[in-house]
Amino acid sequence: MAYIKRAIEEHLMYLAQHFPVVALTGARQTGKTTVMNQVFNDIEGIKYVTLDYPMLRNLAQTDPELFLQQYPAPVIIDEIQYAPQLFPYIKIRVDNDRKNGQYFLTGSQMFGFMENVSESLAGRVAVVSFYSMSRAEILGEKEIPFLPTNHFKVQSDETITTIFDKIYRGSMPQMIADPMLTPETYYGGYVQTYIERDIRQMLEIKKESEFLRFISCAAARTGQELNLNNMAKDVGIDSKTAERWLSLLTTSGLVYLLNPYSDNTLKRIVKRPKLYFMDTGLACYLSFWNNPRTLETSAMAGAMFETYVVSEIIKQYSNNGLNVKSRLCYYRDNNGVEIDLIIIQDGNLCPIEIKKSADPGNAALKNFKVFSKFKENACEAAVVCLSPIVCSLDNRNKIIPIGVI
Repeated sequence: MAYIKRAIEEHLMYLAQHFPVVALTGARQTGKTTVMNQVFNDIEGIKYVTLDYPMLRNLAQTDPELFLQQYPAPVIIDEIQYAPQLFPYIKIRVDNDRKNGQYFLTGSQMFGFMENVSESLAGRVAVVSFYSMSRAEILGEKEIPFLPTNHFKVQSDETITTIFDKIYRGSMPQMIADPMLTPETYYGGYVQTYIERDIRQMLEIKKESEFLRFISCAAARTGQELNLNNMAKDVGIDSKTAERWLSLLTTSGLVYLLNPYSDNTLKRIVKRPKLYFMDTGLACYLSFWNNPRTLETSAMAGAMFETYVVSEIIKQYSNNGLNVKSRLCYYRDNNGVEIDLIIIQDGNLCPIEIKKSADPGNAALKNFKVFSKFKENACEAAVVCLSPIVCSLDNRNKIIPIGVI
């Protein structure tokens, strides 16, 4: 498989110049190991070791000091979550040798990974979230974090057919590199691997069928406000179990929870986050869509289109080293006024509506008037849709094609 350049490469090189430890976390098969080796293979004397091998994993767990003697810095340690015993020993080495760019870690289970990082390597490690491929990476274009003012193309040849083909296939590197690989084949194996290698190690699940129903239930709710009680009821589990399982999905990097906008002067904002799958192909597989044409005319088409747009913007900000939590949110109040996405930039709020339409019209702007209540200023707004061209709706708002983000 030919290497596809990833947008996060420059940010990883920057972090290696300023931190002794760089950790890349995210879901399985997103390309963490590949990008680490690609970015840092020019460092003199660097080694690579993976704890997927049982013998090396056992050594790291039972004798971490000897392991680090055999694999001294600079070193890439893959799947380090299997041996949390290494963290305090890495800390000792980092403190004794105050050099940046010593240890490069990858982990597919952020649940235990982040707990150990916080305890042992606080202040010494830069942790980066990594996702499946973005549109810019797939197209070989420079990735710019989306703002209504940050677009360099004025038209797009994307249609509803081409977009839903992309939504259905998802953006995992293997799905992009192998166009003959079917989503059913790939994601079927992916889900089984995820359960066998990650979930069983993080949590005892007595009935795999219940957990599969839970993640399918979550996939069917992508792009919607989170209601754990309803999900638990539909699956037949208690709310505490549902909360714990959702935490696994988010810490594994499969699901992102977009927080609601918060302003202390407003008392009627709904406080629940919105749930988004970070790979639409996985969401389609789990919610039993096996044909993009059927999906694009279904009742779920709008939510899946929104998931595609929001996940792309999350990737753009994350790949550029920007704090997603502090910059992206959504708005909905008890009066039913909703704004799909708000980008916070320099203290200003940039509202984004997402419409599965080629001509959403001025009606798409009706909810933007809520910004008159906010302390922050509302800047230029956008409606991301299937229009073929960028065009103004009025002097502050514009239509932006999905192919431009």
